[in-house]
Amino acid sequence: MTVNLVRSGTLYEGVPYAYASVAPRGSLIFTAGACPLDERGEVVGTGDVRAQASLAVANLATALAEAGATLADVLKTTVFVASADRADLVAAWDVVSAAFGEHDAPSTLLGVTVLGYENQLVEIEAVAVTPG
Repeated sequence: MTVNLVRSGTLYEGVPYAYASVAPRGSLIFTAGACPLDERGEVVGTGDVRAQASLAVANLATALAEAGATLADVLKTTVFVASADRADLVAAWDVVSAAFGEHDAPSTLLGVTVLGYENQLVEIEAVAVTPG
């Protein structure tokens, strides 16, 4: 793994992510927001935050692979959920967190008013580093 996740002995230890990450010299990868779009460009899982988060993570992983990286090379994510309901944010986060497993890179989880595609509830963007 090329990413060094930074834990804190001073900040609250109960968070489900690292507080910072450091990458060695190398190329940074900045992804566009990964959306829950299928191969036809249609939003999948209308009304289903978990289904949309799952496809968004899969699409993010594909974009990273095409840039020469994996989820384990991610330095930071931002997860957008079009909802004012905290339960929807937690549902999306549960899917994202499970996909990243032990690589709990720093992340920001936001509830927003609307996203770019009709019926879109989730979008995930990432900053990663090319391995080795």
